[in-house]
Amino acid sequence: MFSWRCRRIKIKRVLYNRESDCLQPLLSLIEKQRKRTLVLWALEYAEELVDKFESKYPTEHRPREAVKACRAWARGEVKMPFAKKAIHAVHNAATEIADDIVFCSIARAIGQVIATVHVETHAIGGPIYALTALSYEHGKDNAQTVVAEECDRLYKRLRYWEENADAVLMPWAQFLLKEDAPNKEKLLRDKKEQSASTV
Repeated sequence: MFSWRCRRIKIKRVLYNRESDCLQPLLSLIEKQRKRTLVLWALEYAEELVDKFESKYPTEHRPREAVKACRAWARGEVKMPFAKKAIHAVHNAATEIADDIVFCSIARAIGQVIATVHVETHAIGGPIYALTALSYEHGKDNAQTVVAEECDRLYKRLRYWEENADAVLMPWAQFLLKEDAPNKEKLLRDKKEQSASTV
């Protein structure tokens, strides 16, 4: 019962989700990307979030270590269990500072977005939590402009990677070399639309 109540409270603290209007252009663009493109965007975004996180928690190294682990995973240098453990460590760090809603949300954003290496559906999790952090930081009623600007910036960065991903010369893990793999975020939307049309 206690853990259920805590989980319920945490859910209410997240202010955005996949259906949020401000995220729809970004989500639509995510659905069109190859996984490698999303990974490059996600790792860049995670680095920015880590810098912000460390501005308040400079001795907390779990977020930066997790980004390094996921970068190594994308290159095929480590296996999923190693990276997964590092991702969980970021979420543990977030839990430890749960009373600091802004930086707890930033830590959760890092944990979500770096998990894009695993599956595309995690890509939008970074912005969901990061926008939550911005809204709490600026005040929920005053954050609309800042949130809109951040959504636009993230969209533009993903467009940049859409156009430039092939120019990145780095080794890729075998599972990221599959050109015909379907985008899981797109599959998720298709499944939701199909369910809605049959109701």
